[in-house]
Amino acid sequence: MRYHSKYLDWYIHLPKVKYDFCSSGISHFMHDFTLEKVNLSVNYARGNPEAIKLLAQRYQVKSENVLISSEGASGQNARVIRFLAEKNKKKNEAIVEYPTYEPLLRQVQEHFPYVKRLERNEKDSYRINAQALQGMVSEKTGLLVLTNPHAPSGVIANKNELKEIMLIAREHGFYVLCDEIYAEFDREAIPTIFSIDEEFAIVTTSFTKAYGLGGLKLGIALAEKNLVNALYVDVLNTVGNSPNIVQLIAIELLTKHKKALEMHKQKWTNLKKETEEWMLKKDIEFFPNKAGVTYWVKTPIKNTYKWINEHTIPKSKVALVPGAFFLFKKDYKIEDSNMVRLGVGNIKPDNSNLSEGLEALEKAINTYKHS
Repeated sequence: MRYHSKYLDWYIHLPKVKYDFCSSGISHFMHDFTLEKVNLSVNYARGNPEAIKLLAQRYQVKSENVLISSEGASGQNARVIRFLAEKNKKKNEAIVEYPTYEPLLRQVQEHFPYVKRLERNEKDSYRINAQALQGMVSEKTGLLVLTNPHAPSGVIANKNELKEIMLIAREHGFYVLCDEIYAEFDREAIPTIFSIDEEFAIVTTSFTKAYGLGGLKLGIALAEKNLVNALYVDVLNTVGNSPNIVQLIAIELLTKHKKALEMHKQKWTNLKKETEEWMLKKDIEFFPNKAGVTYWVKTPIKNTYKWINEHTIPKSKVALVPGAFFLFKKDYKIEDSNMVRLGVGNIKPDNSNLSEGLEALEKAINTYKHS
């Protein structure tokens, strides 16, 4: 790849710390499965029909609109972005929201020679600016990439905002790819962009963040029927058929063990409440997050990238994600930022060291400010 992710490189080399506030999803999901005899020779070129049916019901779409693979949401994003770039070479311009999850930006840069940024401003509470979008699209625009809820702020776009975006997309004939992985925390309350426009909207998602199923790597996409068909051909011609065992486990989880999944997710309710109360008590400014276990937090530290790497990790055994990783415009320049993403997904809810970790974080802030 020409455009690697600086954030992912940092994350996989993160040293083990006592207080890990880096996770963007919940973890620690342990479960006993009751799979009966399974034909491990079977794969499905278009997904296990039962899994497809369950997912279609979950998202209130037709089975023909569901694409599944074993590459997770990240793999779905990479595939869709590359496919759309190759689909129409004349549409060689893409727009990516700012700030955003850096790997999404890098995937777009990898395949689209011209990339613009749609700013979601703090003063507007990071809401999508349809008027700004209208002023930057052209006949060469082939793709707009969004997240909903927004990563990193957690702001949720409502139906009216999504309709405004899709009206512009339809007018100019470009696709909108929306990563909705965090919407799984409250899927009933957060509309899919596909429900707004079934021709130009594409959804990618997974159960990694909301249910702690990172090891399953089930990637889901919702798209127009012909696009789904073409993407299945693309899967077949790249990685081959998706493994049936992944989809069988997904079927069991979504049927027999759906209650266990939901109960596991709810364990983080108290951890979120405790974290929010602590930030309010300490007068730390943060953006409320109704769907997820992360917070976009404003600190009194001018350069949190340096602070985290040189102080909190080695000296306090506390790790957070530097805000700079969400603030790349085009290149890899690390901008000074007082923002961090604080996530409580790695905190064990049944044996929590959260209060101890927050105390260590407070100490890391105070000792650095006065050093």
